[in-house]
Amino acid sequence: MVNRQGEDARKGKRKTRRQQVHTLLVELGRKDADGLPEGASGAAMMVYASGIDEAEAVRETVAVLRQAGLAPLEVSGYGTLEERLRDGHDISEEERALMARALRENAVIVARVTPFFDEDGA
Repeated sequence: MVNRQGEDARKGKRKTRRQQVHTLLVELGRKDADGLPEGASGAAMMVYASGIDEAEAVRETVAVLRQAGLAPLEVSGYGTLEERLRDGHDISEEERALMARALRENAVIVARVTPFFDEDGA
């Protein structure tokens, strides 16, 4: 049994959950002064975000992006480093370094931004 302070009542030990880095894909809409290229209809942003679980990483990511003047619409999770490796993902040293930085700094690290443009050029 675990009490409200996260301690195991039988052992008197506190359960600790460690921070992990989650890979997230964020779809962005447009907002005034969002910094996206002129003519873009939105963007996709690959981020590495630390959190106890994916839900916390998503909440922190959305909060940081909103504070930066962006308009997050949808967030998809791709798992932790361990989960991605287990699923057979090829993860470069550059990606691993960004994940390590996100964990070390307890941060949201933007790895890539891909703007979307309408087919008709509008």
